[in-house]
Amino acid sequence: MNRPRFSSFTAALVASSVGFGGTMALVLGAAQSVGATQAQTASWVTAICIAVGLETLVLTLWFRMPIVAAWSIAGLALVTASTGYSIHEAVGAFLIAGLLIMATGLFGPLMRAVEAIPAALAAGMLGGILLPFVIGGAQAAQADPAFILPLAAGFFILRLFNPSLAVVAIIVAGTLWALLSGRAEAEFAIGLSPLVFIAPEITVGALFGLALPLYIVTMASQNLPGLAVLRADGYAPPAGPVVAVTGAFSALTALFGASSTNLAAVTAAICTGPEAHPDADKRWQTGLWYAGIYGFLALFGASIVALVAVLPPTFVALVIGLAVLTPLANATRLAVAVEQDRLAAIVTFAVTASGVTFFGVGAAFWGLMLGLGVHFLSLTRP
Repeated sequence: MNRPRFSSFTAALVASSVGFGGTMALVLGAAQSVGATQAQTASWVTAICIAVGLETLVLTLWFRMPIVAAWSIAGLALVTASTGYSIHEAVGAFLIAGLLIMATGLFGPLMRAVEAIPAALAAGMLGGILLPFVIGGAQAAQADPAFILPLAAGFFILRLFNPSLAVVAIIVAGTLWALLSGRAEAEFAIGLSPLVFIAPEITVGALFGLALPLYIVTMASQNLPGLAVLRADGYAPPAGPVVAVTGAFSALTALFGASSTNLAAVTAAICTGPEAHPDADKRWQTGLWYAGIYGFLALFGASIVALVAVLPPTFVALVIGLAVLTPLANATRLAVAVEQDRLAAIVTFAVTASGVTFFGVGAAFWGLMLGLGVHFLSLTRP
């Protein structure tokens, strides 16, 4: 029987709730850091949801597998941590990163070059990008301890029972508390969100400081692990076309503000396991539900932006910090796992986390370059 199972819908709902709710604050933080207007931010949210939905729909129908997409958490953290770029420069960087991802999928040598970057260094760069946000979440408690500390404690208690939904639960609880306690600054209205074209601007600083690091972290920390998750559950789609599709939609939606999208990794496991459907050949139905949910979310990008805009900044900082805790822990573990690459990975981590800028190029690029330098020097020692 081909009748859809309710478990396919619930798996898609949980995966999209975790992916969307758990990291939406990162999207809005990235938009704020590059000076996006409220209309441009709403377009960003709408376009990135459209990209995730369409990538999932195309790949699921094409390969009849539960191949689900997501936005790049590492990429959003990179954009948020980068300073001095305009929204137009950011869009130019998103466009280039999308085209590079597409080219990687289409040309085997590029894929092999990305795979050749030591995993420890990619993890070190990712960890350095994420660390400031965890620190920012901790610092939020100083500004409003009566509000922030109970929410933080609630998160760590809830994750003992359901790690995947802990951040989502804190978002709901914190939002309601902020609205009822008067911590929210104003009322917000519900409305549909139009797309806004944003002209890209390509500069040398944004190319090396934003586009190339965004491409590398998206490939190394999202697309490659996403393929690994699929293979772990018995699905082996051709890597090239899958990656190329994510890059093509990333490049297209970049013109409306969307940052990079890619294969889901953590949330993908929710859709590819037996909980989604006992028959592995029918789990692709979960991808259809997942795509539909993101299509629905795309309609209300403006409302989401308006709601988050009235929430206390300390609460937003806490949510971001909590959302990236697990990725930071995983990145740190991978960075120090191989003794031979440990020093190079720590150099990458430290320089990236420092936020230093040279010649208009941000810390993530320099962290990776210095880490690679240390790595290759270690290979030449007698």
